[in-house]
Amino acid sequence: MSIIDNDILNQLKTYFANLTQQIMLVVQGSPDNPKRKDMEEFVRDFAAASDSLSVKVEDAPTMEDAPMLSIWRDGQPTGIEFVGIPGGHEFSSLILAVLNASGLGKNLPDEAMQRRIAAIAGPVDIFTFVSLTCSICPDVVQALDIIALLNPTVTNRVIDGAAAPQTAKDYNVNGVPVVYANGEMLNVGQASLGELVTKLEQKFGKTDDAGVADGAPLGFDALVAGGGPAGAAAAVYMARKGLKVGVVAGRIGGQVKDTTDIENLISVPLTTGTALAADLRSLMDSYGIALFDGRRISSVELQGFPKRLKADSGETFEAPAVVIATGASWRRLNVPGEEEYIGRGVAFCTHCDGPFFAGKRVAVVGGGNSGIEAAIDLAAICSHVDVFEFLDTLKADEVLQKKLATFDNVDIHLSSAVKEIKGNGKNVTSVEVTDRVSGRTNSYDVSGVFVQIGLTPNSKVFADQLEVNRAGEIVKDSTCRTALPGVYAAGDVTDVPYKQIVIAMGEGAKAALSATDDRMRGLTPS
Repeated sequence: MSIIDNDILNQLKTYFANLTQQIMLVVQGSPDNPKRKDMEEFVRDFAAASDSLSVKVEDAPTMEDAPMLSIWRDGQPTGIEFVGIPGGHEFSSLILAVLNASGLGKNLPDEAMQRRIAAIAGPVDIFTFVSLTCSICPDVVQALDIIALLNPTVTNRVIDGAAAPQTAKDYNVNGVPVVYANGEMLNVGQASLGELVTKLEQKFGKTDDAGVADGAPLGFDALVAGGGPAGAAAAVYMARKGLKVGVVAGRIGGQVKDTTDIENLISVPLTTGTALAADLRSLMDSYGIALFDGRRISSVELQGFPKRLKADSGETFEAPAVVIATGASWRRLNVPGEEEYIGRGVAFCTHCDGPFFAGKRVAVVGGGNSGIEAAIDLAAICSHVDVFEFLDTLKADEVLQKKLATFDNVDIHLSSAVKEIKGNGKNVTSVEVTDRVSGRTNSYDVSGVFVQIGLTPNSKVFADQLEVNRAGEIVKDSTCRTALPGVYAAGDVTDVPYKQIVIAMGEGAKAALSATDDRMRGLTPS
């Protein structure tokens, strides 16, 4: 009986129809371990999708005797390894690893980024701890897989914590994704390809050919900062007007990629964040839009013309018009202990990290929709959940509050300000909370703290040249124009009310139409 469903196998045959290189899937483990047999059956089913895929099974010791899968290309290891069967969300990582190994992947970076990756000074042995239920883990896994493919001195071993629990414990893993490089922690949580490359460069250095641009600015008719729904809409609308458009972004899809099911995108009954991000990339590609993802914008020049965006890669981008659509990120508490214990008890995603706290007492900070949704998820698996809300009332929708009330292992603490997160050097052990009414500070013994206090706009790099409000949102008018000619802003980074995907798309289109109208009327250079 096939482990992989026939419908999925048929899809794989379509994906792998044009493989140009021989890919060998090497399974290692003890023949006495039944899990190796499961891995072998899984891999043989997978390999049946293409004549370019072959399977080799080796009797070899592995981490905790867990079955391990390595991907080889033309008889040589690519540096990509999976400990445990790469099912769940990591199935997509396996598919992309095979496609990328054959040069067919859709997420391979541009030439400049490829040179930069190849210049990372190795050797670097990476352990990436994941959970197969984690929706954001594949982004990190796939970015590191690309780095391993493009740099022969780097290996990326993807470790399912459930398959190697003692190793996860030895590395003090309490949340995923967590990345270790040569035994030292490199990254916790979501990170883009560019961010991971930068961290590896900072930690291990670069060879002489670091792939940095030669200093000549890259010129466009219009630039878009950000690759989420607002940025993609702006780029597409300007490209349809015949403009040469460049998009500079950390990742295509932006925060959308952290979203699981999306059911309120009009005309689309159901999609996922990953699928929507892929669709955004595909649409922009179809219009010939130049995508420079994996970049962090480090400085900007918005006064006068041309406008300039400088990326951490060393590249400078120029255009007479810029649409800022950099979105927003999870807001932090900014209290002692929070940064120190991220990935070791402090978490932001219940879907990813909740299972690590099964049977334990945890805290949720935030009484809005995201906080109460998190509390509902955690109440089903944790022994007790304490919800701390700064205001004197919950802000979540009534339907969510009623659902939470059905659990008898949840306590809600209103008018409560989290002051400190404490631990033993390895894990979170308690949280200090001040009652804003009585002024009394109490300590709650918890193993995890899930921070759910909303979003903060990614506007810092623009704030000294543009007007921002008290929340840090870029101020723009009803047409998405800012106070600077040729500079437009759209989506969650702005003061637009209601942060929704469909609204961000509309705002992006509006900004693009304003930019093209200004160009046509001669208000900005062409």
